[in-house]
Amino acid sequence: MQQPIPFSQPKRHRSLQARVSWGDQVVTVGGDAPVRVQSMTNTDTGDAIGTAIQVKELAQAGSELVRITVDTPESAKAVPYIREQLDKMGVHVPLVGDFHYNGHRLLTEFPECAQALSKYRINPGNVGKGDKHDKQFAQMIEAAIRYDKVVRIGVNWGSLDQELLARLMDVNASRSSPWEAKQVMYEALVTSALESADLAERIGLARHQIILSCKMSGVQDLIAVYRELARCTDHSLHLGLTEAGMGTKGTAASSVALGVLLQEGIGDTIRVSLTPQPGEARTQEVLIATEILQALGLRTFVPSVTACPGCGRTTSTTFQELAMQIDDYLRYQMPVWRKQYPGVENLKVAVMGCIVNGPGESKHADIGISLPGTGEAPAAPVFIDGEKALTLRGENIAKEFHDIVENYVQKKYAIQA
Repeated sequence: MQQPIPFSQPKRHRSLQARVSWGDQVVTVGGDAPVRVQSMTNTDTGDAIGTAIQVKELAQAGSELVRITVDTPESAKAVPYIREQLDKMGVHVPLVGDFHYNGHRLLTEFPECAQALSKYRINPGNVGKGDKHDKQFAQMIEAAIRYDKVVRIGVNWGSLDQELLARLMDVNASRSSPWEAKQVMYEALVTSALESADLAERIGLARHQIILSCKMSGVQDLIAVYRELARCTDHSLHLGLTEAGMGTKGTAASSVALGVLLQEGIGDTIRVSLTPQPGEARTQEVLIATEILQALGLRTFVPSVTACPGCGRTTSTTFQELAMQIDDYLRYQMPVWRKQYPGVENLKVAVMGCIVNGPGESKHADIGISLPGTGEAPAAPVFIDGEKALTLRGENIAKEFHDIVENYVQKKYAIQA
């Protein structure tokens, strides 16, 4: 081998930096800031208490921006109260107002709502038609200027500006070699975002205060459009596969689409638009988003737990159960541990099921345990910082290892007085 194999680290897309803030809480987006995680509530915003509770849950799970629907006078009236409840709970996560069709009226008629939000999402396909389009769009941008708010111009292929699409279809018809319909749609999405951003700047909104997105529900479609968008602009970009779906389908599709783009350095904020399965917490979409960023090595949110998948050599489900217990415990503790134990998110734990890879993986982790497999002695060696520290035996291995992990965190990551 003549040359070392290079480590693949994404080189970020050149983008401007916006500051989305509430009080002393400032979330920088773009530039050299880390890729941010965003989510959205599915509560009725008019239910201020229920919405505030869900926003808190999403923020505790790792969402750094939380979007809420603002679609009626009742929801607009509730926004300041939601903000007040969050502040009382010590949750200062910036709120993003999601506006469609009537945002120009709501931002004008309810100034307390406009002030309480930290960012506005405007869909240029839903701000009015004909002569009303630019006027109503301008009213929303003027509100952002008045209250010094960041704006995401969010184009969506399900609500694309039909007048723009018709114009581009006419242009395409006049080409000597017309493009395919899908290519024209791609062009319409990017054009809508760029023309809307230019209009916002002409109205007076600072360029760095504008974030763009062009969401689609097809993986390859999304990748194609964002590659072109990143080529054409230096605005910060928000990524998300819209209507990704439920369960494994939505998780896989979002992970692939966002993973490809992030690896190419494209994207400054992300959201996983996952349809919750019955009984599933809304926070699942946040966990997947953080896992995507952590898997790519772009950010670290929680300690990682390495566990083998199991095979014919593993004699029981003990290692699976222990891995799940440890993983759940670490995630549960993180809201408190982030403050008490700086750097704990970098902790690596290994829970392995037999001697084949068990000792090796355990040595690579900060703390690792190799549980006995088929035909192995009923003993579980524990490795700490790469060295074998002790061997656990008996019926209380899970609890004893749990205690070892907790003691390790307290000793290694405690804030020194």
